[in-house]
Amino acid sequence: MKTEKEKMMSGEYYNAFDPELVKGRRTAKNLLHTLNVKEYRVTKKAKEVLKELIPNTGAGFYIEPPFHCDYGYNIFAGDNVYFNVNCVVLDCAPVTIGSNVFIAPNVQIYTAHHPLDAELRKTLENAYPVTIGDDTWIGGNSVICPGVTIGKGCVIGAGSVVTKNIPDNSLAVGNPAKVIKKLNQESESNK
Repeated sequence: MKTEKEKMMSGEYYNAFDPELVKGRRTAKNLLHTLNVKEYRVTKKAKEVLKELIPNTGAGFYIEPPFHCDYGYNIFAGDNVYFNVNCVVLDCAPVTIGSNVFIAPNVQIYTAHHPLDAELRKTLENAYPVTIGDDTWIGGNSVICPGVTIGKGCVIGAGSVVTKNIPDNSLAVGNPAKVIKKLNQESESNK
């Protein structure tokens, strides 16, 4: 039989109040308290706390506090990833971020999903992974919803709500976010 954590990681319904999951969130909250309150400036100690909280990162990973997440261990980031202030990552499922990604203030990345059925919602939830490709910029106050993949070379306009996948090299804006322009395309005059 699967543990609640295994169910969570595989997208099945799980009980978020399972003791193992509660302990994981409590560990993250204690580290976040140190980062967001005691070590608010990015010091050597703050970098150590970040490495313990989010161990699966490349070189040049940087978070400007305050920052919030559920577990931390489900965040995977490449090189040169920058989170500006007040970002939230609900990492009940993996959040995979490529290299050279800029995440503006107040961006929220959600993997947690809740049933529409009110009775089921009282005790269970599920989670779907989020992937953000290399060389992407997520504009301020954007929301990335569960299960979304944002391709490489994208720009998500400020205030967007991304509910569906965004293909590589796209500018997407709005609520819900829609692709309004292809980016990084060689112009006809350069051929």
